[in-house]
Amino acid sequence: MPVRIDKYLWCIRVFKSRSLAADACDGGKVKIEGASVKPSRHFKIGEVITVQQGYVKRAFRVIELLEKRVSAPLVKNFAEDITPQEELDKLKTERIISYLGKYKGSGRPTKKDRRLIEKMKL
Repeated sequence: MPVRIDKYLWCIRVFKSRSLAADACDGGKVKIEGASVKPSRHFKIGEVITVQQGYVKRAFRVIELLEKRVSAPLVKNFAEDITPQEELDKLKTERIISYLGKYKGSGRPTKKDRRLIEKMKL
């Protein structure tokens, strides 16, 4: 049974909503085998889906098709994250920069924010 790419990306929790996944497809941020795709594009098992999210380019290999959103621990049964380590390092760096720059001149961080900042500095 064919599955739409926007629905699949929502099901494997790459995007928080299906409309965000469709907007990413329309904006050229989602590619299959190097070619930009429309949200209604169907795909096959084994294809590699590349998603540009900010500075990070994430890649997933389709293991199995699904139509309903699954819990986070079950995602690994349907899609294999093959994102290179350099891209994951960019994601970590982006999080640190956003936390460190957030409070410049805007008051004190909350207790939760302070813990996150300390965790990122380590």
